[in-house]
Amino acid sequence: MKKLVLFAGILVQFVFGWGLVNNCFAQRKPNVIYIYADDLGYAEIGAYGQQKIKTPHLDQLAKEGMTFTEHYTGTPVCAPARAMLMTGKHGGHAYIRGNFELGGFADSEERGQMPLKEGTFTVGHLMQQAGYKTALVGKWGLGMNGTSGSPLKQGFDYYYGLLDQKQAHNFYPTHLWENDQLDSLDNPYVYVHQPLDPKKAKKEDFDRFKGKVYAPEKMTEKALSFIDQHKEKPFFLYLPYPLPHVSLQVPDAYLKPYLGKFEEQPYYGQQGYAPNQYPFSTYAAMITFLDAQVGIILQKIKDLGLDEDTIIMFSSDNGTTFNGGVDARYFNSVAGLRGLKTDVYEGGIREPFIARWPGKIKAGSRSKLISAQYDLLATLGELSGQKVENTDGLSFLPTLTGKPRQQQKHAYLYFEFPEKGGQLAIRMGDWKGVRTNVRKDPNSPWQVYHLKTDRNETKDLAASQPELVAKFKDIAKKEHQDSHVKDWNFL
Repeated sequence: MKKLVLFAGILVQFVFGWGLVNNCFAQRKPNVIYIYADDLGYAEIGAYGQQKIKTPHLDQLAKEGMTFTEHYTGTPVCAPARAMLMTGKHGGHAYIRGNFELGGFADSEERGQMPLKEGTFTVGHLMQQAGYKTALVGKWGLGMNGTSGSPLKQGFDYYYGLLDQKQAHNFYPTHLWENDQLDSLDNPYVYVHQPLDPKKAKKEDFDRFKGKVYAPEKMTEKALSFIDQHKEKPFFLYLPYPLPHVSLQVPDAYLKPYLGKFEEQPYYGQQGYAPNQYPFSTYAAMITFLDAQVGIILQKIKDLGLDEDTIIMFSSDNGTTFNGGVDARYFNSVAGLRGLKTDVYEGGIREPFIARWPGKIKAGSRSKLISAQYDLLATLGELSGQKVENTDGLSFLPTLTGKPRQQQKHAYLYFEFPEKGGQLAIRMGDWKGVRTNVRKDPNSPWQVYHLKTDRNETKDLAASQPELVAKFKDIAKKEHQDSHVKDWNFL
């Protein structure tokens, strides 16, 4: 009898134990791929209304996933936007709030930007804690190798790409970085900020800004390799491509389909960055090239049978640029929104955001959730079963998975940007407050816009909304913390 009871107990343990194992496999944590464009405007892909530039893979991503229409970056330029994405902090709390450049453009002067400090908790650290293998492939901008900002010290098991965003001004650099080691490329050094004389420039002068090895192609190659190596267990791949940030450079195979489609004149470098014989065609081709890389990544995931186990997200760090030969008006790059890169008006901070996860995110869905990139830390915390503290973000996972009633909503989004004269913005429901030129004029007035009826911020309603102005003032006082960088304290 005792033997029978003992056997029954072992059998129960085996059955329930095997059930737990099966449940463990069924509950495998999803892979996460976050693709980040560079200076891509709100409406530069087909899913957001673009007419002149072809982006079939991103359009397909949107058809198979969820498109957000009111999603924001943390701030309207490169390095601080990336810092806020990685750390879950808005512009009044972030350690990095502007482009703090170190060194110069020459290879011998490569020093990067102000590094993230030691002890920073990033999205990479969060995912490592959850048992993920983590990789950064692309443009970092948050510290060089040998500093506290090295990706290897900020939550990434592996990295490949550009550490110094000044090096990213040339898509044919002499080298990239792989795990703090130099990876030499077969490209000669070219200083891309050398303008041409419009009266003397010949085709071969423009060709001088072309190289042999296109950096984004190498990035895709390394991203695919990382996916291959870690396909059996959960991985997090942060893929910040440097496209379509100027300089205007793209492989000829992508340029040729656009030649002759636009009325364009050569760009001679008068607004900085590399001269280009076909600036409109090249810019369109760069976005199509970026789109093609997204397609390659998608196909890889499908080929490995990881579709239902992988959530893919796509966004951009800020609005379209205003220099280097780019013409945002010609391409309707921000769909009529006011402002561009470096502005806290909608054109500078409202970004495309698409998320795809077959079986979990409803295909072809759209969301008006007011959200920000500094929500990513909280979102991935909930996704990976971890409690996240000390963040300005809220998880938008309930919205992604079709549970809007469980979705917490921001009382407001706060934006603080020390550059271009010092700027503030607050999005509170359908209302938005903006202050500009604050550094020069500490009493610069609040502008008030009603985005539901005036998405392009054309009519300042501050005079008729004194209560809102008072609320915006109180929010700014509450959310601003002095920075360790004196020049960033303009309030």
